Amino acid sequence: MSIVTDVVLPIALAFIMFALGLGLTFDDFARVARRPRDFFVGALSQIILLPAVAFALVSVWPLPPELALGVMIIAAAPGGVTSNILTLFARGDVALSISLTAIISLLSVATIPIIIVFSYTQLIGAEGGSDISVASTAISVFVIVTVPVVLGLVVRRVAAGFAIGFEPIARKISAGLFVLVLIGAILAERDNIVEYFAQAGLVTLVLNVTMMALAYFVAQLFASGRPQRIAISLECGLQNGTLAIAVAALLFGGGLAAVPAATYSLIMFATALIFIVFLRRTSEAYKS
Repeated sequence: MSIVTDVVLPIALAFIMFALGLGLTFDDFARVARRPRDFFVGALSQIILLPAVAFALVSVWPLPPELALGVMIIAAAPGGVTSNILTLFARGDVALSISLTAIISLLSVATIPIIIVFSYTQLIGAEGGSDISVASTAISVFVIVTVPVVLGLVVRRVAAGFAIGFEPIARKISAGLFVLVLIGAILAERDNIVEYFAQAGLVTLVLNVTMMALAYFVAQLFASGRPQRIAISLECGLQNGTLAIAVAALLFGGGLAAVPAATYSLIMFATALIFIVFLRRTSEAYKS
């Protein structure tokens, strides 16, 4: 693997997760205890329903095994910090969105390894030649996700003034790093990018739209109100593409396994913005 995969990508992801931690307070976690129903609807939708929908899609969709595995990697990723911002624009429950992003990111040290190892076994099997395990994958996720988030949370706790002042800057840097990672993933496959996007683009679009609609429907049945439905739907539709690309690169050397994360990361912003416009128009129509 190149220095980009070995060094730059993990550092970029670690900083992005550190920036997430800087924006957190312990009240974001305590909120779950005060309003558990909405959180658990969102968490179960993202941790269980999203990977299940993704696995059902790749089981029937004619995809190369490595691309199918890449779809499962993006489905296993937690929500990204962008979901918090877009939830604000959509007039959703921002506090719920932040809690879901934070806690599911921490839980990903367990959920990502289980989903990826299961998917690899089912989709590729022994002939794939890669030696992956739940334990080794968990260690990788712990180092690049959990440690930076906790470090950011601790900095916010012990140096609140610095954290509050630096967080907006850190978010802008994180956005820039995400764009660079996405461009890097696309350029790494530039010789075959049109073919790969043709193969992975439609399935990731279907996954994204299906999951946002399904999460909204589930939240309509079990969550407490419209702002919570919006937050849960966006949280399930806006995944941490940087983390998915990093996992694909660290475990499988990038390649085809990273392509679905790249296509999904491009698609999810367009579908989320369309969803937000629809929500705001229906909200205005309802008021009038």
